[in-house]
Amino acid sequence: MAWLGQDASTRRYARLTSPHGSTAMLMDAPRVEDDPCTPEMSADERQRLGWNAMTRLAASRVDAFVLVANHLREAGLRAPEILAHDAELGFALLEDFGEQREFARLIERGEAEVPLYTQAARDLAKLHRHPKPSILEKDGEQWPILTFDEIALRANADLYADWVHQYDDRAHMSDVDRIRWEAARDALIEQANSFQREFTLRDYHAENLLWLPDGQIGLLDFQDAVLGWDAWDLAMLTQDARRTVSEAATTAALRTYLDESGKDNEGLQERLAVIGTLNALRITGVFARLVTRDGKPRYRQFMERQQLMLARNLKHPAAAEMRAFVAETAPFILEAEA
Repeated sequence: MAWLGQDASTRRYARLTSPHGSTAMLMDAPRVEDDPCTPEMSADERQRLGWNAMTRLAASRVDAFVLVANHLREAGLRAPEILAHDAELGFALLEDFGEQREFARLIERGEAEVPLYTQAARDLAKLHRHPKPSILEKDGEQWPILTFDEIALRANADLYADWVHQYDDRAHMSDVDRIRWEAARDALIEQANSFQREFTLRDYHAENLLWLPDGQIGLLDFQDAVLGWDAWDLAMLTQDARRTVSEAATTAALRTYLDESGKDNEGLQERLAVIGTLNALRITGVFARLVTRDGKPRYRQFMERQQLMLARNLKHPAAAEMRAFVAETAPFILEAEA
């Protein structure tokens, strides 16, 4: 048994090797996090339970991972096979996809970007053609696929309002500013709620996508799936917070998604602006909090790119109210796109 690097969550992984040389991955995900949200939970209950319930995260639950993995495979995607699991104890034995196959690592070693991002977009379109369940069930286990709702979106977006002015003294957030923030935030959420919902993986980016020897994409870190939007996963893919995605790869991914899904470009660009802005606000706030509160200065290296992603999304007319707010309270962010 060889333990791998610590996962960003409370999970950890070990590679197991049999006497015959075959391998499998052991996922250790103890139930130590705050409880996840349930379909009937009220806003007050979610607030009391904490971040996982507020934002509809799965709390690293093994049953969520197993049931979402089954759904993805049924849709024709390559989530790992579940060889065995115990949801109560927090263990799962998984198919081993191998080492150093992540998009990010391969591209660093010279792998061409465009084929990787094209296939990732093709897989998203395939997923969105598959029926969208409200609950996943297998062998007596159940897991709800909840809507990425106003409560979750507000909590995520508010990380920007709470932390960016503490991270950078060029930004300000007075009581009056906060009222304007809430109006601009809620305008974006209202638009988001008018868009068609899709099965959304939430963390669909180069660190979680593996290029397998057979040309398929192996998926990781999908247990937080919700009913969200196509633009959320496409923004996570092409507006990567940790690496620059080339214009060629971005264009190829979006064109492929449109071709495979039959959707129109104008509508997708509007969704990318609205959903991309909400996501970029969230990530900007997360990085600011990691540096300011948690003492993790390495996240400074990603902030310039992340602010550029935010500025680009804010150029679309659908994000005009939030753009005006950022122009007044943190104009340096818009200068990134100048």
